[in-house]
Amino acid sequence: MSITHHTRVAIVGGGFTGLTAAFELAKQGIAVTVLEAESEAGGLAAAFDVGGAKLDRFYHHWFTNDLEVMQLIDELGLNDQIVINPTNTGVYYANNFFKLSTPWDLLNFTPLPWYDRIRLGLLALRARRVKNWMLLEDKTAAEWLKELGGEKVYKIMWEPLLKGKFGPYAEQISAVWFWNKLKLRGGSRGKGGEERLAYFKGGFISLVDNLAKRIIELGGRIEMNTPVQAITPVDSQWQVQTTKGIVTCEQVIATTALPLFADMIRAWASVDYLNSLERIQYIGNVCLVLELDRSLSATYWLNVNEPSFPFVGVIEHTNFEHPETYGGKHIVYLSKYLPHTDAMYSMTADEMLDYALPYLQLMFPKLERSWIQQHHLWRARWSQPVVEKNYSRLIPPENAPLAGLSVCSMAQIYPEDRGTNYAIREGRDIGRRLAAKLSNTNN
Repeated sequence: MSITHHTRVAIVGGGFTGLTAAFELAKQGIAVTVLEAESEAGGLAAAFDVGGAKLDRFYHHWFTNDLEVMQLIDELGLNDQIVINPTNTGVYYANNFFKLSTPWDLLNFTPLPWYDRIRLGLLALRARRVKNWMLLEDKTAAEWLKELGGEKVYKIMWEPLLKGKFGPYAEQISAVWFWNKLKLRGGSRGKGGEERLAYFKGGFISLVDNLAKRIIELGGRIEMNTPVQAITPVDSQWQVQTTKGIVTCEQVIATTALPLFADMIRAWASVDYLNSLERIQYIGNVCLVLELDRSLSATYWLNVNEPSFPFVGVIEHTNFEHPETYGGKHIVYLSKYLPHTDAMYSMTADEMLDYALPYLQLMFPKLERSWIQQHHLWRARWSQPVVEKNYSRLIPPENAPLAGLSVCSMAQIYPEDRGTNYAIREGRDIGRRLAAKLSNTNN
C-alpha cells in the first residue's frame, strides 16, 4: 500500500516526542503525518499482552514532580487513570537486602560504617543544593561523588549503579547526569520521606493510544510499519522516502536516535555534520520479563549493588500495580544495560532465562523454575545516550543545516536525563514553535 502524499509536516518516529509534537501541530489545524517504523506507536513505551492486559515491554513509572506528563494527561481528560503510590525500594549487596525507601533507612544501611551513612545522607542534600549544573560539566560522576561522600560510599553505593547503567562507559559519565538523578528523586517524596511514584492504568501504551487517537481526531495521520529510508531536500520542499512511498512536506522533525537520522540524510549532508550526529554513543538494554505465579519479595525496585550479579535492577512491577490487572500473574523485570556488541544482547529469551535463573536463585533461594509461567525478552539498541563530561558541547542543535529540517531526540535532553516527561516537554515545545511559525504563513 502506498502512502505517497503531501503534508505540511512529516515527523519521523512515533514515540512520545513525535506524538506530542504532532498533537500541538494538529491542534492548530496544521496537516501532520507521523511515520513510525514499528507496528505500534510509543517507541520505548511499547507494550505486549499479559493476562488480557497491556504490559510495558520496559518498566515505566514517573515521579510526582514530572509535571509535563501530568499536564498532558490532564489535557487529554485522563486524570482518573493515574495511580500514585508510595513504593518500597531497596538495595541488594553482599547477599543481603537493605530497605532504602526513606532517609531514615540510610541510618540502618550496615554495609557502611556509621560515619559514612551520615555522609551518604548528606550527599543527597548537598547535591540538591547545586543550582548551576554548568559548574559540574568538567567532572565525571565518579570524581564528584567521591568528593561529596568519600571513597567507601562511592565503592559500595554509587559505582555499582554507574557500572550497571553504563557498563564500559561508567568512568566517563558526567557529574551532571548523576546530579540530576539525585535532584529528581529527592523531589518525589511524601511527607514521611517515602518515595512516591506514579503509573498510568493500562500501561504507558494506554496513554500513547489515547494521544494517537486525539491526533487522528484532529486530522493528523499516523502511519505504522513505515520505516523512513531517506530525507532529501527537493527544491524548497522535503521528500521523505519510506518503505511504502514518498511523503512530500514543508518541514520535517526527526525524533529518532541520532545515528539513525544520520543514515537518513547521508546522501547530501556534510561529513562534519554527520560526524557530529554520530559522536554521541548509545548503550543498549535487554529486559527479561517474568510472569510468576507468586511474588518474589515485597520490594518494588531493588537496585543491585552486587558486582557479580548481571542485572542492574530487579523490578517487581506487581508490588506497584496489582497482580489482578494481569490475570493474577506477578510481573518481574530484570534489566541489563550493555553495548549492542555484547554477547548477552543477542541471547534468545530461553538463553537469557537459563543465564539469569541461577543468579536469581542465589538472591531468592526459594525460587523454583516452575514458578515462572512465561518469560519474554525485549531489546532496545538505542536505550540510553552516554552522557559524558562536557556533554553540552556534543549536542547537535535542533535546527539541521538546511531550513525546514529539525532534530529532536532523547540525546538532546540535557541537563535532564532522557525519560517520558522530558520527551513530552521537548515534543510539545518544538510542536508549538513550528505551529506558530506555520500559522504565520498561508495554510
